[in-house]
Amino acid sequence: MFTGIVQAVGEIVDVSPLAGGCRLVVSCPALALDDVGLGDSIAIDGACMTVVGRSDPHLLSFDVSRESLSRTSRLDRVGAVVNLEKAMRASDRLGGHLVSGHIDGTGRILAVTPAGESWRVDVRLPSELAPFVSNKGSIALDGVSLTVNRVADCAEGCDISVNIIPHTWEVTTICRRVAGDSVNVEVDQLAKQVARIVERILGDRHE
Repeated sequence: MFTGIVQAVGEIVDVSPLAGGCRLVVSCPALALDDVGLGDSIAIDGACMTVVGRSDPHLLSFDVSRESLSRTSRLDRVGAVVNLEKAMRASDRLGGHLVSGHIDGTGRILAVTPAGESWRVDVRLPSELAPFVSNKGSIALDGVSLTVNRVADCAEGCDISVNIIPHTWEVTTICRRVAGDSVNVEVDQLAKQVARIVERILGDRHE
C-alpha cells in the first residue's frame, strides 16, 4: 500500500522486452534506497512494481507485465520522468489517502491553468471510471494523492478538476504535464467496493 505522497522523481533509463511485458531500469538518485531490497514494492507513476534487480546504488530494475502496460502510460518509454514512492509501513503517517498501486486506467489532461499561487489541472476520465469519482473525493493521478474539486459528466466519461499546490508542483512530474498527455489513474478503493456491493445487491433483486 501507498499514500500518494511522492518521495522522489526518477527516470526510466532502459527498457528491454520480455515475453508479454518488459523489464525497465529506473535511475532514482533522489530516493533513499538504504532500506530497499529485492522483492520490495515501489510505485512508479502510481503503479506498484516489484524490485527485481539492483545493478548500481541508484538503479532499480522492475519487470512490468502486459496487463500493467495495457493500463498505464509511459512505463515503457526510455527517458520518461516518473514519480516514485516506497511502500508504506504500518507505522507511517497517512498523509494522502490509501493508494493500492493498482492502476485502473488512464485519463487525458485537458488543460493546465495557473490559479493564483497554485495550478488547476482538468482531466477527462473514461466512462468506466466515471462512477467512482465524486466532488471532494480522493483520486491518485500518476501516483499523486489529490482531491477532486469538480466533476462534470460527459459523453466520453467525466471531466474532473484538481488543484496542485506549489510544493506538489515542484516535487512531482505534474509540472511537466500539458494538455493531451495521459496520466495514470487510480480511483478511490472504497468507492469501487461500494459500487460492487450495490451492483451485486441490485442484481440479486432482479434475478
